[in-house]
Amino acid sequence: MRRGERERVCGEGVGMRNVERHAVGEINSMHYWHVIRNPVRVIITAFAFEACKFFPSLALKRFVYRLFGVKVGRNAAIGLRAAFDVFFPELIEIGDNSIIGYDTLILTHEFLVKSWCIGKVRIGRNVMIGANCTILPGITVGDNSVIGAHSLVNRDVPPNSLWGGVPVRPIRRRPS
Repeated sequence: MRRGERERVCGEGVGMRNVERHAVGEINSMHYWHVIRNPVRVIITAFAFEACKFFPSLALKRFVYRLFGVKVGRNAAIGLRAAFDVFFPELIEIGDNSIIGYDTLILTHEFLVKSWCIGKVRIGRNVMIGANCTILPGITVGDNSVIGAHSLVNRDVPPNSLWGGVPVRPIRRRPS
């Protein structure tokens, strides 16, 4: 795999995800974080996103996230303590009228021993993501889908479906 090449799988034995992998040298990839992204930008983003975790105003949260590049749809609701990736927030898209539950984590990057990966996270319209979920890089959650609480979303979720678990798996199709 050449540096920066796109692939459908990242990590060891993880689900299918659309990510871009970047190889690193002898030491693990986390030692390169300051080269991958400007540390000042990461720190400013981290402080802003940490404050957003506690804003009761949904409109104010949407405004701040949009300032930092997150694509947040109209009337999207982001729950308290929800955390978004501070390295690549511009890779997150949340559709209109979607709900991100309490304490949910959305990642667009991951550091591995011999490489690091980035991938867009796309959350469709009218999606409900339960509390305490983790969404890994390169995931697409289709329109009108529901992700159950405490789920690890490590593969794409099709539209109009109910998924849950660790790792996430289909529970049933939702009526249109």
